[in-house]
Amino acid sequence: MKRVLILVFLLTVANVFSQSNRPFSIEGHRGARGWLPENTIPSFKKALDQGADTLELDVVITKDNKVLVSHEPWFSSVISLDPEGNRILAEKQREFNIFKMTYAETQRFDVGSIGNKDFPEQMKMKVTKPLLSDVFKEIGKYARENRLKLPRYNVEIKMERNGDGSFNPTPDVFAKLVYDEIKSAKLLKQVIVQSFDPRVLQEMRKIKSDLPLAFLVSNKDGVEKNLMNLGFDPDTYSPH
Repeated sequence: MKRVLILVFLLTVANVFSQSNRPFSIEGHRGARGWLPENTIPSFKKALDQGADTLELDVVITKDNKVLVSHEPWFSSVISLDPEGNRILAEKQREFNIFKMTYAETQRFDVGSIGNKDFPEQMKMKVTKPLLSDVFKEIGKYARENRLKLPRYNVEIKMERNGDGSFNPTPDVFAKLVYDEIKSAKLLKQVIVQSFDPRVLQEMRKIKSDLPLAFLVSNKDGVEKNLMNLGFDPDTYSPH
């Protein structure tokens, strides 16, 4: 009898999910970094080929106020070679501060030739960190040429309070730079902006009240306290 009840329960659950009208989003986290270098245009294209409908990526700011796609505001020792082709040491990586470099200077670094030890099947290739604007342009073109649905973008703003003026601009400047890129690409309906820093989300809300925002949380303060700190209800609350 127990076996019958369990079977009926499982079939009922499956039926509920199959009849749901809510879409299930498949996100390419930093592209398809299990296969190609993270946060690069080839990796984003690969994610689309594999069925992703949303591309998750991270952005930082250069010295000349360009929005660059990068998980850290420096060149990580895990994936980066310096302009001379040398591996960057872990204890030295923060010295390769993107906020202190022009965009042109960042293009001298290779972030794909040494691969990533955490993803042994990742293809090694010489590649640089792209501008957010170039990602929007190249991925849009790739999707159209290959008759793929234009993806959505989950753009994470990488900043911390103790990094203001040293690794990132102030929240108001950062938010405006990112917003301008999204608006220029005419993707305001295709993008959600997320961050662990509530300040930059607050600034983004001031600029565009209906742009979807996601609050990322890694602390143990709880939902009520975190939302009080944010000051408004975000479209998405993403706990650790």
